[in-house]
Amino acid sequence: MDAVLEEEGDYQALSEREQQDLERLMEQCDSAVSNAEAFAEQLSRDLSMLDGANIHTMMASEAQVKALMEMIDSAYTEAEKIEERLDSYDEILQHVKDSIEKMADKNTSIEQTNANNCQLLEELDHLIKQLDLPRGFTRDLCEADLNKAGSLTQAIQAAEALQAAISAPIPPHLTQLQAVQDERKRFDKLKARFSQVVSRHLNNLFIHLGNDPGETLSQHAEQLILPRHENLHAELQPYTRLMHWTRALDPRAYQHLTKTYASSISKLYERDIRWFFDEARQRISGGRRLRGSGSSQDIAGVSGVAGKLTSQIKHGAQTLGTRTAAPGALLGVDRDQWGSELDMQERQKFDEIFERVLSELQPVCLAEQEFCIAFFNLNAAGPDKLPSSVASTPGSSGSEESSGSTTTSSTGVACTPGLGRGRQVNREVRSMMGALFSILEQQLSSFINTYDRADSYCCLYIYVRLSEHVLTAEDTGSFLSTTFGSCLVQAKRNFDRFMNLQIQSIQECRITRKKCGILPFITNFEEFAKTAECVFKKSERRTDLDKWYVRLVNAMFEHMPRVAAEHQRTPPEVIKMENYHVLHQMMFQLKLPGMDTQKKEARQKYQEALGLYVTQYFGRPLEKLNQFFDGVSAKVASGVKESEVGYQLAYSKQELRKVINVVIGYWLPPIRY
Repeated sequence: MDAVLEEEGDYQALSEREQQDLERLMEQCDSAVSNAEAFAEQLSRDLSMLDGANIHTMMASEAQVKALMEMIDSAYTEAEKIEERLDSYDEILQHVKDSIEKMADKNTSIEQTNANNCQLLEELDHLIKQLDLPRGFTRDLCEADLNKAGSLTQAIQAAEALQAAISAPIPPHLTQLQAVQDERKRFDKLKARFSQVVSRHLNNLFIHLGNDPGETLSQHAEQLILPRHENLHAELQPYTRLMHWTRALDPRAYQHLTKTYASSISKLYERDIRWFFDEARQRISGGRRLRGSGSSQDIAGVSGVAGKLTSQIKHGAQTLGTRTAAPGALLGVDRDQWGSELDMQERQKFDEIFERVLSELQPVCLAEQEFCIAFFNLNAAGPDKLPSSVASTPGSSGSEESSGSTTTSSTGVACTPGLGRGRQVNREVRSMMGALFSILEQQLSSFINTYDRADSYCCLYIYVRLSEHVLTAEDTGSFLSTTFGSCLVQAKRNFDRFMNLQIQSIQECRITRKKCGILPFITNFEEFAKTAECVFKKSERRTDLDKWYVRLVNAMFEHMPRVAAEHQRTPPEVIKMENYHVLHQMMFQLKLPGMDTQKKEARQKYQEALGLYVTQYFGRPLEKLNQFFDGVSAKVASGVKESEVGYQLAYSKQELRKVINVVIGYWLPPIRY
């Protein structure tokens, strides 16, 4: 079985062509089908004949095969010759290739060398142009004399050319060249020599301008105007570029010039500011007319100013924090116990002059600030440390920083400058201004303190005016805004202290009169409110006043029952009824904003006091009178004649008079509105 499967596995089917050949062969043999053995024998004989024919053919073609082999050998030989010749050609071409590559490398090297030479030439040419300082400029720097007419322009041009050569951006690798080092040494010598000339000239000029008395004070003697110094600025203006040059190339000389300018020019401003504030005090308290009074430019002509402030001005120049609770225009104090206070006209005069003072300070300080920024190039990125003279002057650095931060928290004005370079510039500008106007804050504080002590109501005017100038300032980081902000902080404290004193006077109010009518803080509140409304009208600080209104009225509500209970003669309900009524009518007439709740409370308390009075006091004296007449009626009803009742002791005319006197004793005192 396995053999059969093996045979079947070796079996391969005939292809179509083989099948056709087999059929054609079988057709040629008749006995292919009928006698397979005969057919197989015939096939074997044919195969033997074919093999013999093949062998004879192969033997006959041996010579041809030999000839063919020889031809193949000769062809191989020729191929080797061709290959050898091709190898020789390759060697020749390789040599040519090497030569061409060497020539290409050499051309590239030549081109690179030419490019390097051109670039080096350009670099040297650019370096020479950067370090080139014409001989004319060198001569102008060496022979500079700024006192000669017309030499300033040449000196400035030469100095700027020297600055351009010194500050030229030279690559670090070129700075090692000996020629560059020699040129820089020469430039340093020229810079030092010319900087000495500039520093000496500007130093003398600053001292001269600071010592020049001028005629500014006499020119403005008839008007309350703080003298300007445009002529001084105009005289220094041509030297602006030299000052910029000094700041860039000689910081030490720049610091010295800054110190000299601040110390010299501050004398002028100190003199002008002292005169200005003294003149303002004189015009408020002097009671004298000056020339030009009545004009729109001179507010000193307003008459009616009494001399009551003269003695108090002598005690000015005190700190704002030394104000004591001396008797003044306090709500809880009777009017006849008030101290020496200004009247409305005098307060209006103070308000006008104080506004004039603030308005005059602004253009002078801003003009000087703009000049300093432009002249000293304070907008440029300078060194991290400020000049020692400026940083150590009064009114700058630490104190100025603290006042600015306090101003922000107390007044709501964002005075904090930005960080980074802008903050450094602002601090430098304010430090310079603090050195120039070192006396300004002290004089302004002294002026404010003088009249704040003279009249307690002046703190209202001061607070409102300073708030207007601080809130409307365009540059909140300027020196003047910082100074005003520092004074505004103290003015706000004085205002709060004044209001707290009013509340304290209400809390400590005592009535010593025999008959108590309208309480002092009720009658005084009307004048206080009218004055405050006049001051705070259309002011940004109106909300502060409204808050204090509420606190004052609430304090009145709180302490009015105590004052009424402490009085021994007048019934408490009578005192409360009268005062609540008057307070309600007063708030209704004054039309104070934000007081609707207090108005309703005052009316409610008035109604409660009126009800208590009617139920407890109004019927009590009539009860005795009714009892008297009821007794008379009982006697008559018992049979006593009417003409005889008066002769009885309990119902006599004398007893009737006693009852009537009791009724009159309990009667209401006259109500004053």
